[in-house]
Amino acid sequence: MQISEIMNSGILWVFCLLVVSIVIFQGVVFMRSALQVKASVGMTDREARSAMKTGAIAAIGPALGNIIIAVSLMTLIGNPLTMMRSAIIGSSATESLGAQMASTAYGTELGSANFGPEAFTTIAWTLCIGGTGWLIVTFFFTKSLGSFQKKITARKNGTKKMVIISTAAMLGAFGYFAANEVVKSSGHTLIILTSILITIGTLLLANKFHLNWLKEWALGFAIIGGLTVGYFIG
Repeated sequence: MQISEIMNSGILWVFCLLVVSIVIFQGVVFMRSALQVKASVGMTDREARSAMKTGAIAAIGPALGNIIIAVSLMTLIGNPLTMMRSAIIGSSATESLGAQMASTAYGTELGSANFGPEAFTTIAWTLCIGGTGWLIVTFFFTKSLGSFQKKITARKNGTKKMVIISTAAMLGAFGYFAANEVVKSSGHTLIILTSILITIGTLLLANKFHLNWLKEWALGFAIIGGLTVGYFIG
């Protein structure tokens, strides 16, 4: 049996679809629970719908980048495994890096002539074990982080402090990944600067003309602009 047939075999599709269905089920349960408790946290129906819409739109931008990476990853490790890992982790770039590291550790390269079933199995185990760390931290520390948030918000100016902490965390995370890309080439720097300028420009326009819906599209516009610049200079 060819390696491509193994990577896209029926039994692999069954198990991967089972995992993805669990992720979809969790999403539906979380959305249903959020709508049920909206009144207890002081949210109106309109605010709840706006929050759901904002989350859905904000997910479009990151999904576009993931899709592009996932398409190339599908040719290397197959459709089922790519779909499953991207659905759980939400980052095709992370899984691509993990696949490369696993294949190198085994002594081969992705897509090479000597890439066989053993190398593919090594990649599958590496990706699955590598993701368990995130799941374990989420399982054991989510409740503690919730208690930490309540203690901060209960103090004077606690809500503002929480906003500062969460904003700093996001800036640190995005800044870390952006810094790794900036040093690669002037083209990478131009793409990142383009995305930053588009984000700032979109938010300024939204604030000036009081278009709250435009803020929801800022991230999507930034990613599409960055991808467009990357296409023309690449």
